[in-house]
Amino acid sequence: MRPLVLGTLALALTACGSKTMTDLPASQPSPVPGAPVATFGAGCFWCVEAVFERIEGVTGVESGYMGGHVADPTYRQVCEKDTGHAEVVQVTFDPDRVSFDVLLAWFWRLHDPTTLHRQGADEGPQYRSAIFYHSEEQRRLAEAARAERDASGEFDAPIVTEISAASTLYTAEGYHQDYYELNKSQPYCRLVIAPKLDKLGLDE
Repeated sequence: MRPLVLGTLALALTACGSKTMTDLPASQPSPVPGAPVATFGAGCFWCVEAVFERIEGVTGVESGYMGGHVADPTYRQVCEKDTGHAEVVQVTFDPDRVSFDVLLAWFWRLHDPTTLHRQGADEGPQYRSAIFYHSEEQRRLAEAARAERDASGEFDAPIVTEISAASTLYTAEGYHQDYYELNKSQPYCRLVIAPKLDKLGLDE
């Protein structure tokens, strides 16, 4: 469950495996065939997706699961916390308009990379901070960026971001795709995602 606690009020914003929404078409642009991809885990993929959809040069964002040991996991299974998967977004981008380094910079900004298995009220290994690299160049850049951020003193605690080779992306169920764009009136979108976008200076 993704609870949001406001004072003494806990809003049950969504329960794992109990969604009732039907699959809806996504409004995001279609990925360009053959374009490079980057894969990030930074907490709830609804939040991460909403950020990257607003970055110039990103041509597609797909929410899914990566890094586990169960084939074709469902959201309910991942929420049980024993499949090993992280909630991730796979970002397709135009390297002439945005570099992997710039995507990394947004990754560090949009979440807290020092909290193990937790982002805000979302807790569990599926919410871990992770960069899944698709090339040795991405690995090198990710490791260098992590070391630089750690040494900078920008964060009050050590960075715990996992950097691992990309494995199979299991695409999340249809109702997770383009979630914020299609559900802006939902409590999680209004109380968690919209304030994040505002804090980052991105259009809501």
